[in-house]
Amino acid sequence: KKKLGQDDSRRIIHSLKFGLALTLVSLIYYFEPLYKGFGNSAIWAILTVIMVFEFSVGATLGRGLNRGLATLVAWALGFGAHYLASLAGEKGEPILLGLSIFLVAGVVTFVQFFPQLKARYDYSLLIFMLTFCLVSISGYREDEILEMAHQRVSTILIGSSTSVFICLFVFPVWAGDDLHNLVASSLEKLGSFLEGFGVEYFKIPGDSKESNNTFMDDYKSVLNSKQSEECLANFARWEPCHGQFRFRHPWKQYLRIGSLTRQCAYRIEPLNGYSTLRSSGINCLQILAEFRSKIQEASTNMSLESGKALKELASAIKAMTPPSSVTPHIVKSKDAANDLISLLRSGFCKEIDLLEVIPAVTKIAESINELASLAHFRSVEPMVEAEKPKLLHQETNPPCCGVNEPHHVITIDQLSPKLP
Repeated sequence: KKKLGQDDSRRIIHSLKFGLALTLVSLIYYFEPLYKGFGNSAIWAILTVIMVFEFSVGATLGRGLNRGLATLVAWALGFGAHYLASLAGEKGEPILLGLSIFLVAGVVTFVQFFPQLKARYDYSLLIFMLTFCLVSISGYREDEILEMAHQRVSTILIGSSTSVFICLFVFPVWAGDDLHNLVASSLEKLGSFLEGFGVEYFKIPGDSKESNNTFMDDYKSVLNSKQSEECLANFARWEPCHGQFRFRHPWKQYLRIGSLTRQCAYRIEPLNGYSTLRSSGINCLQILAEFRSKIQEASTNMSLESGKALKELASAIKAMTPPSSVTPHIVKSKDAANDLISLLRSGFCKEIDLLEVIPAVTKIAESINELASLAHFRSVEPMVEAEKPKLLHQETNPPCCGVNEPHHVITIDQLSPKLP
């Protein structure tokens, strides 16, 4: 428990905020005038806080709005179904009520199969179906259905507004900030891995010097980041303007960057296995010492420059500035790749995995450039770029949305050497 609080102190604050919200809505029971106005329906305010209050502002706001809107619509439709069923007489009323519940439950359940609706409105659809059934069934035995509806809707709105108010104004936690930092952190972890990979891979097996290579395993968290990114992006869409994040911020672009980052992580996953075998003293590739010394410089430079490029991209996201200084590192990495290609044609080694990292880094850079344009990142002082060397098998793609300069992409098939 102590470690959980130390890892993220916001968890402790969230627990205190949740206790405060429950305490405030429970005051309805303690003040006689409030309790007379709401009666036993006051319990719905407490239940609403328990169901709505979430860790971030976006999650709480989304649940609160979904619950409030779903409750209002369900009560209206439920009361309408009850009124129409009552016109059918004593015998026809239960039949029509049962038919209306059957139709509503079937339609709502089918709608939940749509991925986009389920991701954003699954909770509201559940509350809508629950409330509609309660109103329809309760209306069959309850005479004062309008008064009951007024009390329950009022207490639900009180619980939702209390939760949103505390989340929004008492040490708010923004899902947008967490998504922004998560994407930048993932890029930084990959950059740290690639920067240290060359040294770890080409070090002499059995070397007595101990090295702190914990960063070699930190990147693995990137492989399982998809669900977290999608949840945070969904919550961030509900949040109002805050900090440097404007209205209708391009949160989907973060998902695209995260997807490309995971593709890069999958490509460097085999490299970690190679370095592990090397550190254990197992030469699985049977590379001759002479040839190994020849490819060491090119491989290390390519890995180092790719790592620096990823770290520059991470810094650009954190600072919310266009990644203007990443191009030289990508160019140097491609130059080292071209040098390595000529060495690999000798057939002693098939170091394909590391070569595939370069086009992945280039695509990530393009996506971040597009994010900078869509999100209106602040501009930095223009830098005079060195003349880009003409690379082998180079293709020019149209510029991304909002980016004035063309981006050069080398596909994996073009970059990978055709070995005998």
